[in-house]
Amino acid sequence: MFLKRGSMIICGAFLFVSWNAVLVLVLLGRTPPITPGAGGGPGGDEAAVELAAQGEGELGDVVADVLRMADTFEKRLEEQKKILRVIQSHRSLWGGGGPPQATPPLPDDDGAAIPVLVMACNRPTVKRCLDKLLEYRPSAQRHPIIVSQDCGHVETAEVIRSYGNQVTHLQQPDLSDVAVRSEHRKFQGYYKISRHYRWALSQVLRTSGHKAVIIVEDDLEVAPDFFEYFEALYPLLRSDPSLWCVSAWNDNGREGYVDPGQAARLYRTDFFPGLGWMMLGQLWDELEPKWPAAFWDDWMRQPEQRRDRACIRPEISRTMTFGRKGVSLGQFYDSYLRFIKLNSQFVPFTTLDLAYLQKDAYSAHFEKEVYAAPLVSYETLKQGQGTGPGPFRLQYSSKESFKWLARSLGVMEDLKSGVPRTGYRGVVSFMTRGQRVYLAPPPGWSQYDPTWS
Repeated sequence: MFLKRGSMIICGAFLFVSWNAVLVLVLLGRTPPITPGAGGGPGGDEAAVELAAQGEGELGDVVADVLRMADTFEKRLEEQKKILRVIQSHRSLWGGGGPPQATPPLPDDDGAAIPVLVMACNRPTVKRCLDKLLEYRPSAQRHPIIVSQDCGHVETAEVIRSYGNQVTHLQQPDLSDVAVRSEHRKFQGYYKISRHYRWALSQVLRTSGHKAVIIVEDDLEVAPDFFEYFEALYPLLRSDPSLWCVSAWNDNGREGYVDPGQAARLYRTDFFPGLGWMMLGQLWDELEPKWPAAFWDDWMRQPEQRRDRACIRPEISRTMTFGRKGVSLGQFYDSYLRFIKLNSQFVPFTTLDLAYLQKDAYSAHFEKEVYAAPLVSYETLKQGQGTGPGPFRLQYSSKESFKWLARSLGVMEDLKSGVPRTGYRGVVSFMTRGQRVYLAPPPGWSQYDPTWS
């Protein structure tokens, strides 16, 4: 193999040198055109004129040939550049050719495969999830789809297998009950889910060695620009240590609570949203040793895990859930989740400048916008006395006032470790009656209070 590659390189170099030698010889063999005054002696001008008159046709042929050669040379030049690049890239195969050239620095996106991990159990309707993923996926190599199934449900397994080599089907080997305290027996499902997540994430990020993963549940439908969204934000997640996830979900993303004209708008949030999210393998190295036995998503929202890091989330969700039945027995589904608006407008995120999402720039602009907004009362807002589209600011000062305002306005009122859903620095942003509203703490906010839970 070494000799074969070395021969190809030598042949390429020989062709390169030979071709240029032929060009030089041809050009040198041409009779140069004679111009007036070029005779170098008495009568030179007259001789030149006479020769020009007699050889007009020949001179025209020479010019035409030169033009044709120039055109050919331009085309061949690109081919020769390619040959040189091949030779340059294989310098290490040449004896005495010096060390290999340094590899150019990687772009922000390292080009590694980012698999989609679908967490499945006993829902044959996983077909709806997989169909949309396959429909919108831009590249099978860039985004392999891995379905990890718990529960051993036969009908669901048959649906997954029906996709053949379009997906990889993993099956959680441990289907036994988890030993729990008697008072936690009713939460057995949550323990199994946490065990499944730990096993599946380790399979993808440890055993398979992927650098990142996008996690979706089997009851999620994705938007047309789902992959475009994560492609654009992967470099930011890799480069900004103040971020620890990218989520496709807006907890307050119901119809009427988002701005349909702002499909490209993105936010930082201190609340871990889940429901279609991307994490890096290095984060799993941090979390896996202390992974909880149950309630993994709420565990992620604790300050010990979050460590003041944020996630990116969209104005309009890139996922929606269609699964009412589950271990949570439909909690929030009928009142919130089934009304989440799924984005339908493709946004070319990879062509946009997303540097505004970096922590320092984002925080300064966000706080300025929030606290420059007019402070209004709930009654004023409810009666529609605020003029224009906003933004307007509503202020809360306690757990009770936050929950009352959130409930009255129709946004999610629950807090996890003191953090409100979608909140950033205590601020919840949403639309109501066509007006942007910031539900915010007083100016000078410094930290969340974990007792507000």
